[in-house]
Amino acid sequence: MKENSTSESMGLYTDFYELSMAQGYFLAGKKDEETVFDYFYRTNPFEGGFLVFAGLGDFLQSLLAFRYSEENLKFLEKQGFRTEFLDYLRDFSFNGTIYSVREGEIVFPNEPILRVEGNIIEAQLIETMLLNILNFQSLIATKAFRIKMVCGEKSFVDFGLRRAHGTGGLMASRAAIIGGASSTSNVQAGFIYDIPVSGTMAHSWVQSFDDELTAFREYARFNPDSTVLLVDTYDTLRSGVPNAITVAKELETKGNRLVGIRLDSGDLAYLSKKARKMLDCAGLEYVKIFASNQLNEFVIRSLDEQHATIDAYGVGTELITGKPDASLDGVYKLALCDGLPRMKISESIEKMTYPGRKSIYRYFDSEGNFFRDGILLESEDSDQCDCIFNPVHPEKCTIVAGLTRENLHAKVFENQTIVNPLPHPQECQQYLLSRAVLLPEEHKRFIMPHIYKVGSSKELLELRDQLRKKIGGKSS
Repeated sequence: MKENSTSESMGLYTDFYELSMAQGYFLAGKKDEETVFDYFYRTNPFEGGFLVFAGLGDFLQSLLAFRYSEENLKFLEKQGFRTEFLDYLRDFSFNGTIYSVREGEIVFPNEPILRVEGNIIEAQLIETMLLNILNFQSLIATKAFRIKMVCGEKSFVDFGLRRAHGTGGLMASRAAIIGGASSTSNVQAGFIYDIPVSGTMAHSWVQSFDDELTAFREYARFNPDSTVLLVDTYDTLRSGVPNAITVAKELETKGNRLVGIRLDSGDLAYLSKKARKMLDCAGLEYVKIFASNQLNEFVIRSLDEQHATIDAYGVGTELITGKPDASLDGVYKLALCDGLPRMKISESIEKMTYPGRKSIYRYFDSEGNFFRDGILLESEDSDQCDCIFNPVHPEKCTIVAGLTRENLHAKVFENQTIVNPLPHPQECQQYLLSRAVLLPEEHKRFIMPHIYKVGSSKELLELRDQLRKKIGGKSS
């Protein structure tokens, strides 16, 4: 991410109540109380079996800029905030520590993906920004990976900026790359994140000329090595593809090659087969066929089942908006304050939070595949944890003794510094692809995926039940 792409002061990137609570903590003398907050989500998006974690890089970069300018403080003064609190904010910066799973990691509901440690004011103030960035990018990255799963070796491009939710399209394009897109049409995102950009032409180019063939020839004249012709402006099979063939042959005489044609309407399976036959009969086997037009993972899978001869896809609206899910239900909950474990009580045990400072361990089966995830207290020795328990039905447990395990948490931020260089979005994509190979197929299917089991250590469950009793809840 470009250093100058983040605003110099982002302290107002928050909800009003966060500042109101922060002022309350300050006036109540609680500003130095040390806390731990957990970020997790409750339900897999798209009725799927997992989530692709994304947004960490943008969040950490934004955290470096989370401070207050004099202009910000004047605005807050007008909102009624007290002078002594504004004086505190004048020199504010986030000085806490953050532990997180890697960006591009495959994660599951209710496990603490990211842990924030810091004083209660700094940890509280960053909540909204954290949720805004991580929830959105994780949603889009997961959608992108679902598309990548059905594309297989074929590539797809993010075409979604014009249908994105305002400037959120910038972060969405980054997340799309992490999830599996080969490039984006979003030039600003390409500049900010150093990700590949690509594009073809619109119908307006063709319409602006007196005839389609002239439009194709002119475009090829200016782009002799990168021409993809949009062939459905008038009549795909009667004029579009024949005119593209003419231009392709003219390019060959000059030592160049037509890269491809694009279909953007009609019966894509039927048209692609007819177009492929026409191109092959003209000796243009190398010309690729690209397709766009309201595509998603289900449409692409259907096209594949119909043996459509499509080489790559452009996916827009459904990818960039995370359709049909409007958002990810990620939450940020207090787990420790002033040295004492804290938790949220609920009538539903599924919605109770885990207290204390925790880590996630991933256990692998004998073939090296993902088997279970376990949530342990950070103080525990993972080698001594032989079983992980179902948090809702603690009488059920899974023996993990002797299994290979991996602590998914690593320190990513400390002392106002990003601990290690942030990986490029394409590096996150490669990490995701390497992890996805280890996730059993039953968790990746679209229809009724198998639920991946996430358990808790006995010590963590005992702490949860003790604390619940102490503050008036019922024991399990």
